[in-house]
Amino acid sequence: MSHHRLVILGTGPAGLTAALYAARADLEPLVVDGMQPGGQLMITTEVENFPGFPEGITGPELMARLREQAEKFGAKTINGNVTATDLRSSPKRIVLEGEELTCDALIIATGATARWLGIPSEKALMGHGVSACATCDGFFFRGKEIAVIGGGDTAMEEATFLTKFAAKVTVIHRRDALRASKAMQERARQNPKIDFRWNSVVTEVLDVAQKKVTGVRCKDVVTGREEVLPVGGLFLAIGHVPNTLPFKGQIDLDENGYVLTEPRSTRTNIAGVFAAGDVQDHVYRQAISAAGSGCMAALDAERHLAGGH
Repeated sequence: MSHHRLVILGTGPAGLTAALYAARADLEPLVVDGMQPGGQLMITTEVENFPGFPEGITGPELMARLREQAEKFGAKTINGNVTATDLRSSPKRIVLEGEELTCDALIIATGATARWLGIPSEKALMGHGVSACATCDGFFFRGKEIAVIGGGDTAMEEATFLTKFAAKVTVIHRRDALRASKAMQERARQNPKIDFRWNSVVTEVLDVAQKKVTGVRCKDVVTGREEVLPVGGLFLAIGHVPNTLPFKGQIDLDENGYVLTEPRSTRTNIAGVFAAGDVQDHVYRQAISAAGSGCMAALDAERHLAGGH
């Protein structure tokens, strides 16, 4: 068992920015990679909205550079998956697969995972026309016809946003009524570029052989009939799941499992435990906002370790 002043869980923009600030403050942070090293940006081909990169940068390259910068100032990164925690003990205890750590302060930056359909063609075309983030990737679909899967507020928001770029947006929903709020439904229904395909599920994304999206195979759940809808892109808007399983019963989470933090702070209800990025933010979900909250968490942790509040 090894002891550290500060442990950071997660290596997405939030975790690595926290590591950079903490390392520069001589806190010698230990950063644990987690299930998806680099976070959700690892499945994003092109990032054009991260300040300072006017020519754009790929998600994996951006994360590699962030990691290199944090390590340059003394952050140490280890591979590992958190299986259990005891955050109420002093020091705090973190159990990884086959290893235990203790720390005086902890930053949770484990992110969230987009819900996917779970079909092979979707996975094969992820980043090649299949996306779970309209604000990240919508720009690349200018003038194309695209499909959005989902029936909640997020789906209506994404569909409406995508009409700025796309020629037409078809919302595919497995039921015959939307779950979205009245206001969001109205906005989408009144948009001339948005069409709805009810009682339908996507069974296949075409075309894996061409390495690009050319259409989706839709199945009517009532009649069982299948047909191909020709589209140039597919956006999933069926929600995200925060990666908070190891912290359940340890810290306060909201009804959807996101970590609750104090207003204008990254502090949780447990002293010395902070949260940053998509694990506590289900509103903005951007690399830059995650990085910003990672900076805040490092500053909050530094104050805590120095004997502040």
